Amino acid sequence: MSSQKENLRKRRHARIRAKLSGTPSAPRLSVYRSNSAIYAQLIDDQAGTVLASASSLKMKKGTGIDQAKEVGKEIAKAAKGKKVDACVFDRGGYLYHGRVKALAEGAREGGLTF
Repeated sequence: MSSQKENLRKRRHARIRAKLSGTPSAPRLSVYRSNSAIYAQLIDDQAGTVLASASSLKMKKGTGIDQAKEVGKEIAKAAKGKKVDACVFDRGGYLYHGRVKALAEGAREGGLTF
């Protein structure tokens, strides 16, 4: 059973997703945050494909914020490999602070614009 907090997050996420969509030139940078890890995916919603993904699962060192920043840099590097410079940031219903903010800053440092 989902908690009320999770239901509220899902409602926020649905509200956000109704307003933005990824294209081949500017895919959606989707963020999922669990208690132990953070995940990021570049998604082309028109074709329904995932262009690149990164996670903090194999990272052992650093705090959660440090790991999130590294995931942001990894996803930016993968995007550069796919010749993608811009994206649309989908924070997944999470507040823009902490690990989500660190991931976004890492992606910007890596060269993505959004």
